[in-house]
Amino acid sequence: MIETVTKIDLPVDEALSILKNRISSGEGPRISVVTGTHGDELEGQAVCFEVNRRIAEHPECLHGTVDIYPALNPLGIDSITRGIPGFDLDMNRIFPGAEDGVMTEYIAAKIVNDIKGSDVCIDIHASNIFLREIPQIRINTITAETLVPLAMYMNVDFLWVHGASTVLESTLAFALNSIGTPCLVAEMGVGMRITPEYTRQLTDGIFSLMHHLGAWSGPVTTPRAPIVSTDGKVNFLNAGASGIFLPHVEHTMHVQPGDLVGDIVNPLTGAISEHVYSPCAGMVFTLREYPVVDEGSLIARILEV
Repeated sequence: MIETVTKIDLPVDEALSILKNRISSGEGPRISVVTGTHGDELEGQAVCFEVNRRIAEHPECLHGTVDIYPALNPLGIDSITRGIPGFDLDMNRIFPGAEDGVMTEYIAAKIVNDIKGSDVCIDIHASNIFLREIPQIRINTITAETLVPLAMYMNVDFLWVHGASTVLESTLAFALNSIGTPCLVAEMGVGMRITPEYTRQLTDGIFSLMHHLGAWSGPVTTPRAPIVSTDGKVNFLNAGASGIFLPHVEHTMHVQPGDLVGDIVNPLTGAISEHVYSPCAGMVFTLREYPVVDEGSLIARILEV
């Protein structure tokens, strides 16, 4: 059943509506699937479609409630804008919001109030247009004890437990976890695109977690055992020159110290401006997607293993 979480009147007889699809069998756990906070992150749209489709095919296997929120920032999605158009504002920096605040704060508060009480919320993000991420779950160390066991069912390749200082307190996930609603942040793919194999992988993980919680009795995929990083051994590779980045590695590839990650080239002269080498042995879990780089641009992240 399609429900309106909140609705705000806009100029010229328009309205901003945040919608959700509630699919429920009655009693049982409640799972919230949330995406579309950033208008240029579209991987979650395919996940929402697939979750809807699988439940519709076997409604008898659902034993609980699934709330699907495909567009927390519908204006951003409509305009392919990362933030909220007209406000130059990142929506994932205004939570938990305030019902007596300005329009954006009011919307944020209504969203948090609607999701709270879920047995688990899955907040799906993609990367930006510049970087591609392998499917991963990111968790604040403060909530690791609660969230890591849940994340192990999510069928991702990598589980990154951040130090508390790296997790912004104004995000939806932090706001929900702070009020006792477990929220897992999934990150995968690239901005403005959909990566079918990644969306299928994460959807399999959602149903695996639902099965674990007792909300789904249908067949599920045995979740992958992710690499778990809790010690912060992540190396950031940044460009030392401007130009065009040509990669020599792929996602999930394991590299050794001194392996060539890619070249930054100069199309005007035909010269190689910089060879980018791996500083460690590890797995590439973030890789530059947009080839134009400036000095300092992030090229890759490598997890030391």
